[in-house]
Amino acid sequence: MTSRAVVVDAVRTPISKRGGVLSGMRPAELLRTVLLELLRRNRLEPSAVQQIVGGCVTQVGEQGFNVTRCAWLSTGLDHTVPCLTIDASCGSAQQANELIRAQIDAGVLDLGIACGVESMSRVPAGANIPGGKRDYQTDDYPWDDPPGLQFGGAERIARRQGHTREQLDAFGVRSQRLAAAARDRGVFAEEIVPVETPNGVVTEDEGIRDSTPETLATLRTTLREGLHTAATTSQVSDGAAAVLWMSAERAQALGLRPIGRVVGHTFVGADPYYLLDGPVDATRAVLDRTGMALADLDLAEVNEAFASVVLSWVERTGADLDRVNVNGGAIALGHPMGATGARLVATALGELRRRDREHALVTMCCGGSLGTATVLQRL
Repeated sequence: MTSRAVVVDAVRTPISKRGGVLSGMRPAELLRTVLLELLRRNRLEPSAVQQIVGGCVTQVGEQGFNVTRCAWLSTGLDHTVPCLTIDASCGSAQQANELIRAQIDAGVLDLGIACGVESMSRVPAGANIPGGKRDYQTDDYPWDDPPGLQFGGAERIARRQGHTREQLDAFGVRSQRLAAAARDRGVFAEEIVPVETPNGVVTEDEGIRDSTPETLATLRTTLREGLHTAATTSQVSDGAAAVLWMSAERAQALGLRPIGRVVGHTFVGADPYYLLDGPVDATRAVLDRTGMALADLDLAEVNEAFASVVLSWVERTGADLDRVNVNGGAIALGHPMGATGARLVATALGELRRRDREHALVTMCCGGSLGTATVLQRL
């Protein structure tokens, strides 16, 4: 059955480094920025929004107490709009999109917003564990690391696949160079909402930097016996993103042109020993569910949690790397965990339009050995 839910618009803030240009903004302020922009760009009355679902991973402090609701109330607009905040680790905003889409397909909603936010500067990862990360004891689990420590999983994947330090470094350079080229072409300007901060207006992603194999080779690995460095790992970041969903009928009635729809989606559990294999399992599941083949996908956005995760996905699925993360990824742009899933939807649909192509895959590994995959169709 063809989905009646359509994407009408998708926006994001610039992404800043930890302690960077957006670190002075509270998470609710970042999320408020993208919510207001969707209303403004699409000339929507606030009361038209029937529900907002947001992703956020570290839900404590300024990201606690249902930060999505806090962001909406901070707009001063219609207080009757209900809001929900979910945590599916790095896949939170992608699952937020699926919750809104599914409710529209079920006839529960006609118009909703899926979004996500994370300020890793102000609310560090793991801050919601009462006793700190050491509350997780290694001997509680039948593998080498507690489930919150993703670096071990990334290294096990790299060793299994036979990756070398040079291969991982080359992928890190690729991400930075593709992102820099996309920025220079104005690609990201189409999806970015400028953010007014106490120190001025921020319009560009902060993590993109000059990168060469020679400079990366000088960096210390994150783990003593590991292969990954800070340059082959997603950046700790701040940012927000939001996607506007409607039923096709509602969009038509409002005179708004849809930009995409979901062909299929999966959310799966993966082997906890490797922890970050979820994209492979989720991709296989969504292709099976939709009856599609990998060759039917024009583009793929595979979240760059670690270089080994993306390279393993390419190797195990047989994908063409030239179609993967064509504008770089989280290694260069950053990974505000609760927001990235929505950011990838915006980036994928925008690139399909620019290339006049039809289908894209968005897939992510998630803490807790989970994986998400969504096949998008441009309309």
